[in-house]
Amino acid sequence: MSHTATRNILVTSALPYANGDIHLGHLLEYIQTDIWVRFQKSRGQACYYVCADDAHGTAIMLRAEQEGITSEALIERVSRDHQADFARFGVSFDNYHSTHSVENRYFSELIYTRLRDKGHIATRDIEQMFDPQKGLFLADRFIKGTCPKCHAEDQYGDNCEKCGATYTPAELINPVSAISGATPEVRSSTHYFFKLPDFAEFLQQWVNDGHVQPQIRNKLMEWFESGFNEWDISRDAPYFGFEIPDAPGKYFYVWLDAPIGYLASFKNLCEREGIDFDAFWQPGSDAEVYHFIGKDIVYFHALFWPAMLHGADFRTPTAVNCHGFVTVDGAKMSKSRGTFIKAATYADFLNPEYLRYYFAAKLTSKVDDLDLNLDDFAARVNSDLVGKVVNIASRCAGFVKKLGDSQLSANCAEPQMLARFIAAGDEIADDYEAREFSRAMRRIMELADEANTYIADAEPWVLAKQEGREQEVLDICSVGINLFRQLMVYLAPVVPAMAEQAQVFLNLETLDWHSRHSTLLSHTINKFKPLMTRVERDRIDAMIEASKEDLVEEQKLKDAVKGPLADDPIAEQISFDDFIKVDLRIARIAKAQYVEGADKLLQLTLDLGGETRNVFSGIRSAYAPEALEGRLTVMVANLAPRKMRFGMSEGMVLASANDDGIYLLSPDTGAEPGQRVT
Repeated sequence: MSHTATRNILVTSALPYANGDIHLGHLLEYIQTDIWVRFQKSRGQACYYVCADDAHGTAIMLRAEQEGITSEALIERVSRDHQADFARFGVSFDNYHSTHSVENRYFSELIYTRLRDKGHIATRDIEQMFDPQKGLFLADRFIKGTCPKCHAEDQYGDNCEKCGATYTPAELINPVSAISGATPEVRSSTHYFFKLPDFAEFLQQWVNDGHVQPQIRNKLMEWFESGFNEWDISRDAPYFGFEIPDAPGKYFYVWLDAPIGYLASFKNLCEREGIDFDAFWQPGSDAEVYHFIGKDIVYFHALFWPAMLHGADFRTPTAVNCHGFVTVDGAKMSKSRGTFIKAATYADFLNPEYLRYYFAAKLTSKVDDLDLNLDDFAARVNSDLVGKVVNIASRCAGFVKKLGDSQLSANCAEPQMLARFIAAGDEIADDYEAREFSRAMRRIMELADEANTYIADAEPWVLAKQEGREQEVLDICSVGINLFRQLMVYLAPVVPAMAEQAQVFLNLETLDWHSRHSTLLSHTINKFKPLMTRVERDRIDAMIEASKEDLVEEQKLKDAVKGPLADDPIAEQISFDDFIKVDLRIARIAKAQYVEGADKLLQLTLDLGGETRNVFSGIRSAYAPEALEGRLTVMVANLAPRKMRFGMSEGMVLASANDDGIYLLSPDTGAEPGQRVT
């Protein structure tokens, strides 16, 4: 067994944007990266996995404003939710940080000033759409209007969803600000640009040096042929981000400081753990740096990013590993079909390790899309993990307990077979290293088939009924347990929670890669508990239904935010007859609590004077539950009950909202629960 020098490896996944939930499309990347990192750690490499929330930009500033909270409060809450989702799926970062951090400000300013001092930053005036009501310049996605080609209404400022045409916002017919509804004006502003064309020759060499996959290299070559443009790296105030050092009122565009967040998160880890940051990031470093990303952001990671690093005297990545998108049952993830599945919704219904295994069974080193076929998903997990791997342990454990008093045989009855399983680890390791996870899973399952065939042919359950053959049965089952141990070493990077339980059952200190070289002889094992249950189709169906309900809830909250606010014109008029149908009642909030899995809702138990109602209300951003209990409010008592993912909502409490927050309506003291509001 040869020992090579330990490798120093830094690994990152793309930074999730702090303006939305983690969903299955995102998870592919974090699971792929996590498996690769766990494998490296299992092999004894010094491997660090860092990530962060991408926390800047107009979208975050506007969402925080809508919710009536600060941008800082929003990103802090979303970061907590993101980290909870990742933890449920076994994604184990060495550090999870934020781009809104002192480290990120430091590196953004450092890289910018180094590029500026070398002449790689240009400034010029550009014309842009400006919202006179909100007082801000509008990105294309914040402008809506009628498509100039097919005349479809309510289309975004850069492309038409109906006919597929692309255009500039200036070409839109009757453009309006999607934020305020005001008609945008064209205004001029000075912008700062990174001179990407300065690095064309360097990038051509870098791309051809094997830092990206062949498919990605071919795509990048098209961009080389069409020539590079300078990259606009500034945005005007108001903007949630970092101000450019020598330009008051100008901010770094979110995409400038997002990849710099990799450096920031790693620096934060280095300070905490005493790791040498420069040893990883100085030019000529022999450490390895890998970025795992989706194919949609390759332009930023394989062109802008290496050019910025090179221009600012940092080393460039060893490789940028791209993956494709997730489709569900052969189609793009869809909210209306319930196949746009949030991480939290999945984890409410199914074991996250099923998904880790299924993704591993289909992942290659290429950039192809990965289809989550839900029937195949259930069949594959049930057949491979439950039917093949767990089956070996469950078949053998009882006999070892009964015949050996939980102690394995003192000798190995099948040394050649066990040696073959151990030797197979070298090829499986090569597959993991090359990100050919599906090939690794195939090899592991071939070994599992071999182990099951051995046990089936030996028939220990038949021999156990024959007198005097107890040792033989113990020998066969001890071989089975040893083979199971090999398989769990190989599967541990993919199903870490299952491996942890297997480690307890096997009574082992570790399932690290090198540990497979020892044979378990006269070794005591613990009581066997089922390591994984079958995937049930009804749980999958329930998850799909819950995803559809997520969409309904989301739409309701969006509509609530868009509804008539204080500064909007009065809503469309209704008749008095319509109004008196609404039964408004005084209610006392008997109990208020957080709703697990919902970041906007509180669950309220309302006392209407002798009757209680359960109501879900989207006021979590404004109120702590304990501050509401005992308080009087007004509710709509004759609203039809609505089944939500979290339970039945039997009415609605009244609240108002403006730019400063949400305000629950409260009657004067003296009002009694159950009284009608007239």
